[in-house]
This record gives sequence, C-alpha cells and structure tokens, in this order.
Amino acid sequence: MDNIRTAALAIAALVAAAGFIRWRLLTRRRVLGSPADRATYETLHTASLAAPALRRGLDAESAALALPHVRTLLGGPIVAITDLHDRLAGDAPDVAELTADALASGRTQASDRAIVAPLSVEGRVVGSIAVVTEEASAGLARATTEVARWMSSQLELAELSESRTALMEAELRALRAQISPHFIYNSLGAIASFVRTDPERARELLLEFADFTRYSFREHGEFTTLAEELRSIERYLVLEKARFGDRLRVVTRVAPEVLSVTLPFLAIQPLVENAVRHGLEAKDGDGTVTVVALDEGVECVITIEDDGVGVEPETVRDALSGHTTSASVGLGNVDERLRTVYGDEYGIVVETAPGHGTKVTVRLPKFHPGTESP
Repeated sequence: MDNIRTAALAIAALVAAAGFIRWRLLTRRRVLGSPADRATYETLHTASLAAPALRRGLDAESAALALPHVRTLLGGPIVAITDLHDRLAGDAPDVAELTADALASGRTQASDRAIVAPLSVEGRVVGSIAVVTEEASAGLARATTEVARWMSSQLELAELSESRTALMEAELRALRAQISPHFIYNSLGAIASFVRTDPERARELLLEFADFTRYSFREHGEFTTLAEELRSIERYLVLEKARFGDRLRVVTRVAPEVLSVTLPFLAIQPLVENAVRHGLEAKDGDGTVTVVALDEGVECVITIEDDGVGVEPETVRDALSGHTTSASVGLGNVDERLRTVYGDEYGIVVETAPGHGTKVTVRLPKFHPGTESP
C-alpha cells in the first residue's frame, strides 16, 4: 500500500514539475521573445506612434508630434524635419546646403556628419528629413532613406484622405443641386392651399418645410446619425402627404438600437424621394412607402420599398453607373458615396420591375472609423 502511495506521489510530482517547466517556457517565450522579435515589435510600435501625426499632412504641428518617434527609429541622432521652405521641427545645424541639394534632386545627400533624405508625395518633393551624427555611415544613410520613404507613404495617405473629403463634399453639393425644385414648388403650393381653409395646418407645414430645408442645405459635417436622417424623411413625407392626401400611405419600422448609427449625410432621404416621385406619382390610386431599419449584428440594414410603377432594371443599372442624369435623385451619387466610405462590399441594392414596385436595400456597418457625426 505504501509503495502504491509513494509511486502515486512520485507521478504527481513529475506531472507538476513538467507542467511548471512548460509554463515557464511558454511565459518566457511570450514575455521576452527572441532579439529579432523584440526589434521588430519595437520598430513597428514606434512607427505606429508617429503615423497618426504624419497622416494629418506635413506642417509644424504634425512634424513636432512625429519627430521624437522618428528620432527613436533612427537610433537617437539629431534630427530635423523641413518642408520646401522652412524647418518645421528639430534642430540639425549646418545642413542647409545638403537640404537644398536633396530638395532639388529628390535624392538622399550625405556628408561626413550629416544625411538629408527627401520626403515625396506622388513623385513631388514636399520636404526633407535631416540627420546629424558624429560620423555618418552607409548604414545610417540607408536607414534615413528608408524612414523618409515610410514617412512619404504616410504623407501620401494624408493627401489621399484630403482628396476623398474634397470628393465627398463635391458629390454632396451635386446631390443638393438635384433636390427637386418641383418638390419645393409643390410643397409651397400645398401649404398655400391651407392658408385660407386651415391656417393652423398651414403654419405647421411651413415649419416642417423650414426644418426640412435647413437640414438638407446645412453646411457642416459629411456624416449624420440615422435618427437625424429619419427625422428629415418624416418631415419630407408630411409635406408630400399634404399634397397627395389619402393616396399616400407611409409605414415605418425602426429598431431603436440603430438610431445612433452614423452614415453619410443625405444617404437615405434621396431614396425615399425617389420612391415617391418615380414610384408613386405616376401610379393610379393609392400607394405605400415602407421604410424599415433593422439591427443585424454588426450591421444596420435599411430598406425603402414602394408599390408603385417600378422601372426597367436596365434603367437602374444606367443610373448606378452614372450614364443617365434623370432616372432618379442621386441614386448613383448615394451608391458612390457609400462605397467610398465603407468599401465596395457596401453600396445599394435595387430590386425592381415595371408594375411591381421598387425595393432599395442599404447595408451599413454599425461602427466604422472616421464616420463620426458632428
């Protein structure tokens, strides 16, 4: 019996020892890693700290924020960052001539104590990085050149972001220009018709019209929340119901969880306007517009459906490809802006056929970086 107990204790001790050794090995590997692992991690971590500042573009503030991390990447020598005309951050003495040569030639220049590499955006030299040390080596010259190339890639991303913002602003201005003058004329006509018979309703409609136009023509912010977009759609439909009367029915179903989702400004309202103008206006008898917003995991799915006259699918394809200007209010514009912001896997899907109405589906991520509402 004692032998069995002794053997069991020995086996337990061996198992515990093996487990302890394995735990130490795993812990040591996770915490320390190899020298190459640590060097790779430290380099990538330092670069990630400098990147956000550089992606704001090249100016004195971004250069000052990036400089300490750039200096760490290069091993701690004296470093300065310049644009085409001035030193933006850091202090590298006696490099004026080398800097002028690097900016003029677009190539790295070196002396016995200094190295200057150009910063470029799409082939254009926009600045430089200067390094001063006790003795400039070929290795430091290669490192400076590579750091300058990496910084240039971040500056190109900054310029790309500026271009994207400018494009979206231009598309938004184009979309505002497409808001139907007929809608404005018809709304004011409907309001005027109530002035004598129902002045209180005329006043309420006029306030709805003012709030609708104030939202549609606001100047700030590329993004809004779904709640704000739906409020503007509600005002639009109130005005259209004043014109259509009982012929227009509206059904809405919105999950509260998606009201705070941010999306491009005027991404849904033009689709509802299309449903009324192109789906129901030409239909005999009553018509229904249904707006649904659902919470589907990491995505918000919005559908706008009408039971109107429908349209040939080829016409929709032309509108989405930008080959027509009259099929609908901004259908291609909305699709393009959604794909620009969220990628080609998003955008709008249209299901339609003559005599069978139209259904437009918009799928959005509930959270996406860079889409904060003002």
